[in-house]
Amino acid sequence: MACNHFILLLFLALALTLPSITFAFTASVVDVSSLNRTSFPTGFVFGTASAAYQYEGAANEDGRGPSMWDEYTHKHPEKIKDKSTGDVAVDQYHRYKEDIEIMKNMNLDAYRFSISWSRILPKGKLSGGVNHDGIEYYHNLIDQLLVNGIQPYVTLFHWDIPQALQEYGGFLSPLIVKDFQDYAELCFEEFGDRVKHWITLNEPWSFSRGGYAIGGYAPGRCSEWLNPECLGGDSGTEPYVVSHYQLLSHAAAVQVYKEKYQEHQNGKIGITHVSHWFEPFSNSTSDKEAAQRALDFMYGWYMEPLTTGKYPESMRSLVGERLPEFTEKESKLLISSYDFLGLNYYTTYYAADAPKTKPHYETDCNANLSSTRHGVPIGSPTGSSWLYVYPKGIRELLLYTKEKYNNPVIYITENGVSELQETAQSLEKALEDKHRVDYYYHHLYYINSAIRDGVNIKGYFAWSLLDNFEWNDGYVVRFGIHYVDYNDGLKRHEKLSAKWFKNFLQKSQNKVTFNI
Repeated sequence: MACNHFILLLFLALALTLPSITFAFTASVVDVSSLNRTSFPTGFVFGTASAAYQYEGAANEDGRGPSMWDEYTHKHPEKIKDKSTGDVAVDQYHRYKEDIEIMKNMNLDAYRFSISWSRILPKGKLSGGVNHDGIEYYHNLIDQLLVNGIQPYVTLFHWDIPQALQEYGGFLSPLIVKDFQDYAELCFEEFGDRVKHWITLNEPWSFSRGGYAIGGYAPGRCSEWLNPECLGGDSGTEPYVVSHYQLLSHAAAVQVYKEKYQEHQNGKIGITHVSHWFEPFSNSTSDKEAAQRALDFMYGWYMEPLTTGKYPESMRSLVGERLPEFTEKESKLLISSYDFLGLNYYTTYYAADAPKTKPHYETDCNANLSSTRHGVPIGSPTGSSWLYVYPKGIRELLLYTKEKYNNPVIYITENGVSELQETAQSLEKALEDKHRVDYYYHHLYYINSAIRDGVNIKGYFAWSLLDNFEWNDGYVVRFGIHYVDYNDGLKRHEKLSAKWFKNFLQKSQNKVTFNI
C-alpha cells in the first residue's frame, strides 16, 4: 500500500532547526536526518524543472516566432480550462535573475529548463534564419545559472514545435527529423561549452497521446468518432506515427552530438520519458498481463526501441500494420542512443484485462485503467483528475527499469503534485502546502530505497519551481513550490514546500526523529 497518510510536515519543516523534537504518528520511527541531502550518494543532484512555454512568456518579443501552442491557445481558447495562453506565463524571460536567486537561496544544484525552438529559429529551419536575440537570452540565462553555482540541464523539445513546421505536419512527417537535428546542432554549437547535460525530448508519450490520440493538447487531433470537437486526425494511427518520428529525431540529434561535439564539450545526452506504474486490478493472470501491456504501451513504447531497436512485442501484435517499423539502419541508431535516462513519475493506475475494441491508442493495449478499485481510490486525490498519490510506484518503476533496461543512469527529471486554484483562499493558506511536502518526502524516501537496491539514480528534479501555465489546465492548477500571484504582478511567494526543500538541502543536518 502507498503511504497516503498526510504527515503534518509543517511541523517537520520547523523541526529541522530543533534537534530535540520527536513526532509520533504511527508505528515505525524515521530519523529525519537520514533522509536529506547527506543521505543520498555523493554528487547526487537536486534541482527543479520547467518548460519554455509554461514559464517564459515574452511570446511576441525579440523576434520569437509562434509555436504550435501559441496557435492552439489563441485560435481555440475553449480548449484551455480558463481560456488562457502562455503569452506572459510567469514572465521568466524578464525575471530569470530573480528566479535564479530563488534557486540559489534554496540550495539547489541544478535547473532543468527547455529552449523555445521558435525563439531561436522563428521559422523552425536554419534556412528561415537564426534569431540572435533569442540565442542571447539563453546565453544570459545559462551564464547567470553558472555564476550562481547552478548547473543547467537543457531540454531541446518540450512540446512547443514552431508553428511554421506544422505546414508539413510537424512530427507527422519524416521531414521533421532533419529540421530537429539542425536545431539541436545549433544549440550544441552555441551552448555546449557550458551545458553538460542535454535532454532531446520531454515525454514523447504525452505529446503523442495528448495531441494526437485524445486531442487534449496542441494540435488537438483525434478521431472524430471519439470526439467531434477534435481538429481532425486518427487516434488509431497518428500517435504511433508521431512517436516514431520523435524517436528518429532523438536518434539523429544524439548522432550529431556524439560525432561532432561530445568529445571536446565533455557533456552527456539523454531523453526523458514519463510513465505511471500499473498495479493489476486483481491477482488474476489476465489482469497481471494487462498491467504489463499497459506498461509496454506507455513506457516500453519508447524504451524498447532504445534498447532493442524494436517496439514491444505486445504492441507489434496488437497494433499490427498501424505501427511503423524501423529500418535496420534506424534500429542501430536508436539502440543505446542515450548516456542517461530522464524519468518522470507522478502516479499509479490499476490495470484490468479488457476486450479488443475499435482501433484507438487508448484501447489498443486491451487494458482498462482506473485510479479506483471497488470504489476506493489508489491514493489521495489532488488538484489533477489523473493524479492520485502513490509514492511506492516510483520505487517499483525504478526497479523495473533496472531489471528490464540494463540499469541505466537515471535522473528523476520531474516529480510533483498539484492543487486547484482557489480564488477565495488567502495567500497565507495557499502557502501552507503540507500535502506537497508529504508527497516529496515519501517519493524521495522510495527513491532512496531504490538506490539502496542498486538502481543507478544520479539526481532528482521537482516539478516545479513556480506555479505556471499547466497546458490545457491553464492557470487553474498549481504545481509550484513557489506561489505565483497572478493578480499582483506575478510576485513569487515561498510555499512551505520550498522552505522544506531548503532545509532538506542544507549541507549539515540536525538529528530529528519522528514516527510515521
